Amino acid sequence: MSLGVYPDITLKRARDRRDEARRLIADGVDPALKRQAEKQAAGENFESVAREWLKLQEDKLTPGSLGRERDRLEDFIFPYLGKRPIAQIKALELLSALRRVEARGTIETAHRTKSVCSRVFRYAIATGRAERDVAADLKGALRPAITRNFPATTEPARIGELLRAIDGYLGQPSVAFALKLAPYVFVRPGELRQAEWSEVDLEGALWRIPAERMKAREAHLVPLSSQALRILNDLKPVTGAGCLLFPSLRSRERPISNNTLNAALRRLGYSTDEMVAHGFRSMASTCLNEQGWHPDLIELQLAHAERNQVRAAYNRAQRLEERSTMMQGWADYLDRLRFGSKPMDGRGRGRSDSLNRDDVSV
Repeated sequence: MSLGVYPDITLKRARDRRDEARRLIADGVDPALKRQAEKQAAGENFESVAREWLKLQEDKLTPGSLGRERDRLEDFIFPYLGKRPIAQIKALELLSALRRVEARGTIETAHRTKSVCSRVFRYAIATGRAERDVAADLKGALRPAITRNFPATTEPARIGELLRAIDGYLGQPSVAFALKLAPYVFVRPGELRQAEWSEVDLEGALWRIPAERMKAREAHLVPLSSQALRILNDLKPVTGAGCLLFPSLRSRERPISNNTLNAALRRLGYSTDEMVAHGFRSMASTCLNEQGWHPDLIELQLAHAERNQVRAAYNRAQRLEERSTMMQGWADYLDRLRFGSKPMDGRGRGRSDSLNRDDVSV
């Protein structure tokens, strides 16, 4: 068995290693096999397994989601447990690391960090490098997270005020058009700001968002109302020569940033407790449900993941026409609110009229 290379390993250090090897042999332990096991364990510490798991998520998560998962591990777990063999980590050790996150007041982050650790442990179990998910033993150990919905304007009169305020926005054209389009398509802010002209079919009134930009990693279809098409046709002479619908002011190769739309809403006088860019989704969901549209249509248009794969395939294939009708009805409703007309449901009826869910095709 090699004891090292001279002069990197001194004669004294080599003798010490020789004596240690003799003691192991006397105890019935093969020193060569012990060294091999130690090297293998070092290559299977928590950090190495976690990075291997992160690599596998590149085709499953959006870049933003993947980056947040990586940041949680690098900031809160690797400094304390990264070099520990993953099979030897105890629940109390993980809890100690999570307590540091909790002590900062970021309770939800602590829960999300625990969740990503659990997925790493389950991956280690599946690949034969751990026997249990110690994160599962911490159920109830952390302070409960307070779930908050994204702030959104949902009262008809306030929606009309918001739409008129957006019409008066005088900032960067990319931001102005993105704000105008957001209520009509109610996609996630990241899906909106990264939109490309190649995805938009103005003739067919359809926007096809590729799977790699969707949270559920499945392509999404957004029917475009006549109002949305008018906004896009007005935008085409402004940014249509490039790839992106909403390029950054600094570079036409990059989209507007994550915080741009929220900053624009602040400029319009809306606080973080009143409205955020993600709130256009809540606005649409709340109002469309109140108007009696079928929940399945609303959930499909929001691109919420469908757990039943057969049902999901059927929905994607069969309900586009119904969704198109709903999106046009929603756009017409927004226009009535913008111009101060009597609030009506998405099908042109007064809000005092009764709504019958049986009228909706299922």
